[in-house]
Amino acid sequence: MEKLKVITLCGSTRFKKEFEAANKDLTMQGNIVISVGVFGHSEGIQLTEQEKQMLDNIHFRKIDLADEIYVINVDGYVGSSTRNEIEYAKKTGKPVRYLDEQATI
Repeated sequence: MEKLKVITLCGSTRFKKEFEAANKDLTMQGNIVISVGVFGHSEGIQLTEQEKQMLDNIHFRKIDLADEIYVINVDGYVGSSTRNEIEYAKKTGKPVRYLDEQATI
């Protein structure tokens, strides 16, 4: 049985539609895709600092499970949480790909 690539999606939760499209596209290319669990920004969910920290920690573990990360950087936007995830992925040797390759940081 072939080993499937595991890809964790990273980016601002304001881009829910783009996350869903990337999840579908990458899945249809034969990958296992791990996404965010809560779209706080796009769904208007107010999170406490404790909840934000918990979700950040969960996402770092999702990066640990992945072979690479795929950054949803619509119009080149990469916020501070996503920057931290990119730095973490690079430190742990994970390749980083971007939705908008022309706007990489």
